[in-house]
Amino acid sequence: MNARVTAVLGPTNTGKTHYAIERMLAYRTGIIGLPLRLLAREVYDRIVAKRGPGVVALVTGEERIVPPRAAYWVCTVEAMPPGMGCDFLAIDEIQLCADAERGHIFTDRLLHARGLHETLFLGAETMWGAIASLVPEADFLKRDRFSTLTCTGSKKLSRMPARSAIVGFSVENVYAIAELLRRQKGGAAVVMGALSPRTRNAQVEMYQNGDVDYLVATDAIGMGLNLDIKHVAFSGLSKFDGRRMRNLFPEELAQIAGRAGRHTDAGTFGVTGEAPELDEAVADAITNHRFRPVTKLQWRNTDLQFGSIKRLLQTLEEQTQDQWLTRVRESDDLAALKALAGDAEVAARASDGPSVRLLWDVCRIPDFRGISKGEHANLLTRIFNDLHQTGHVDENWFALQIKRIDRSDGDIDTLSKRLAYIRTWTYVAQRKGWLRDDSHWRDATRAVEDRLSDALHGALTQRFVDRRTSVLLRRLNQKDKLLADVNDKGEVTVEGEFVGKLEGFRFRMDKTGSPDEAKTLRQASVQALVPQFHLLADRFYNAPDPEIDFTEQGGLMWGDAAVGKLTKGDDPYKPVVEAFVDDEAGPDVTEKVRRRLQHFIDRKIASGFEPLLALRNDETLTGSAKGFAFRMAEGFGIIPRGEVADEVKALDQDARGALRKHGIRFGQFTIFMPLLLKPAPTRLRLVLWSLSKGLQEFPESPPPGLVTVPAAKDAVPGYYAMAGYRAAGERAIRIDMVERLADMLRDQDSRGGFEATPDMLSITGMTLEQFANLMVGLGYKAEKGEREKMKAAVQNPPDEVPGDKPGEVPPAPPIDVPPSEEPIGVPPVEEPVGVPPTDPQTDIPPAPPTEVPEMETFFTFTWGGRAVRPKPANDRPHRKGKPKGKGPKAGGNKPQSFQAKPRKEKAIDPDNPFAAALAGFKKD
Repeated sequence: MNARVTAVLGPTNTGKTHYAIERMLAYRTGIIGLPLRLLAREVYDRIVAKRGPGVVALVTGEERIVPPRAAYWVCTVEAMPPGMGCDFLAIDEIQLCADAERGHIFTDRLLHARGLHETLFLGAETMWGAIASLVPEADFLKRDRFSTLTCTGSKKLSRMPARSAIVGFSVENVYAIAELLRRQKGGAAVVMGALSPRTRNAQVEMYQNGDVDYLVATDAIGMGLNLDIKHVAFSGLSKFDGRRMRNLFPEELAQIAGRAGRHTDAGTFGVTGEAPELDEAVADAITNHRFRPVTKLQWRNTDLQFGSIKRLLQTLEEQTQDQWLTRVRESDDLAALKALAGDAEVAARASDGPSVRLLWDVCRIPDFRGISKGEHANLLTRIFNDLHQTGHVDENWFALQIKRIDRSDGDIDTLSKRLAYIRTWTYVAQRKGWLRDDSHWRDATRAVEDRLSDALHGALTQRFVDRRTSVLLRRLNQKDKLLADVNDKGEVTVEGEFVGKLEGFRFRMDKTGSPDEAKTLRQASVQALVPQFHLLADRFYNAPDPEIDFTEQGGLMWGDAAVGKLTKGDDPYKPVVEAFVDDEAGPDVTEKVRRRLQHFIDRKIASGFEPLLALRNDETLTGSAKGFAFRMAEGFGIIPRGEVADEVKALDQDARGALRKHGIRFGQFTIFMPLLLKPAPTRLRLVLWSLSKGLQEFPESPPPGLVTVPAAKDAVPGYYAMAGYRAAGERAIRIDMVERLADMLRDQDSRGGFEATPDMLSITGMTLEQFANLMVGLGYKAEKGEREKMKAAVQNPPDEVPGDKPGEVPPAPPIDVPPSEEPIGVPPVEEPVGVPPTDPQTDIPPAPPTEVPEMETFFTFTWGGRAVRPKPANDRPHRKGKPKGKGPKAGGNKPQSFQAKPRKEKAIDPDNPFAAALAGFKKD
């Protein structure tokens, strides 16, 4: 059965490509050739969505995705593999047979490419006569446009309707238009043929999603790219075709204008800027789709012979006698072949058929870089010599070329040039067998192209798109309510655009370009955020306490966001909460946040100071015990004993017992509740104490776990006590540890003097010098002294005999000959090695040197009668010193005398750590 050949012809927006895809998927295998790799990628994605990636291949000059079970091949026309033998074959935009540069490729496919069962040629009606003559077996299927196309004349860019595409024919023109649209309309997407598919898709997605309402493009959009365009405006009617400036043909203008109006939606076209008005005849031809037919197709001989370079050139330059065909002008690959043929080394290497065929393959590498023909020829020469000599391109050299390009910094022009360069190396990596590890280099070049593509998309967007202005202008003009969203990081987006950050319940707007823009942006953003404030307040009100915390400066945090602060209240244990909420959120949100924070801090204080609050509220306490309980509450559970010496003295044993039941410890230096010395109550106590004192900056609690910390001279009075420490000398020591130290000191002879024990140094974690300074701060005298350090005796091993060690000479007895009696002329007797020299006067060896004893420092501590405190004092001074004994009065050396007479012995205070010492003194 003969294969069917069909020409599906018609204007744009007739569904030809969609029809071809549906026909191909009806067969087991198929291949479709497309004019641009951008369009090839779009069709590939559509087929993958229907059949999955496992059976769809994509082959272009710079991209190759071929799964093992590939059944459907999507290719650029140049990259279509020959002799595929697929059931179905289609060529899109077949009218490009008349293109001066690429036409010979399309003509070759028209003449020779066929599917086993069905072949489709898709394109404009202008190809009807040519196809009928060259492919007489072809059937014809005419497709009508789904929507109407109307010319609207000239429009200023400032009045350009939304969803418009403005077409320029040079990079400079495209950039200038995009820049103007950014200032006037908020920005535009940019689409050019030189862009990579990744960059082009990212730009188109911005336009398709409505991020921008305008598209600035070259004539690349005319090649089948499906975009949601309502109006096409030409910024010019002529272009440079690589050789000269020329006016665009009506059919070329129609191909581009036809992008307006998708499916059944009507479209319009016109001109803008300095472009002249369209001639009525041209506008009518575009509107009614009537153009002059194609009469000549570009052609080049494809029956090539590779016996020699000369013979290859002859076959490439053969003429044709067919009236429909005309030989293509000298193409880039033919020019490259002629240039390389003039190189002596290349000519010598290309001496047989395989070498000539390899040379031709190398010459077909496209000149993506566009630097100069000479530079391109040098590159091809290097690649050919490597392939011919070793069978592979030098990978070290190849890697160096990739490394030079793999940079994502620079402006748009720099990134575009790098992207053009990497296309060359991507093309080389796609050629099978040209690199030893071609799979690796395909991935590597693709990764570089992706990085450059992303960088170029970012640069284009940054330069030509002001997202916020675009969104605000569009939505405010539509008078719609703006849609705001807040992510888990607090970032606020309005209509998908970042406008600022929500820090708790306060909106921090992003920096803006002008005050007017800032005012508009804040007004729109806050208006859109009002519902978010209410939702956030509900979530905060139901948040568990662990999500909320306070800072050591009295701030209130919800996660990382500041939502309020504590202020001084009438009761030190009832601080007042001030909520941080924007006025735009409303009073209801503010009150809800304030109530939740007040509940939090009240519960925090109730749990952290439970024993202290229980003490303050104990109704069973009476008299002096009740008064002392309130005194403890005023001191937040910690009072230096010197401040309440009289109150403590007034407490009887019953009162003390009642207070001890609440956990109060009567220490030598401090009255405190041990449970409140833990890190959490200490941190909260410092905040409440700072609030009660009205401090502007709250002192922070020392790091937990430290026994001593440096004592600052400028500390706020009372700070160390509230922190759970007692300042003594240059350091402050934890009050529970200083009480343990006092317990150890009870057993020491404070009058006669004592030295520090290892246990004392251990619990304080200090050196001896630091401990001495601490003891002076606690009221002791420290007398420094030195003594010989006791050393353990070292005994020699019993089997060690002098002179037995290697290299040691045994000692010899001295020679008993006086120097004055030595005979004249007799040489003096040499003293044996190891014998000390004798004294010439006494003939007696000198005594061995005396060893200097090692000394150690020690301190003797005696009670000094008062504590030495750093100034300014952190606590009020003790009202009384250490209880007096029979020793000398503190501060003087004059002996004291006492008269003994019968008197009633006063009971010794059991809380006094020196009670035992006092009892001993009284017995003397």
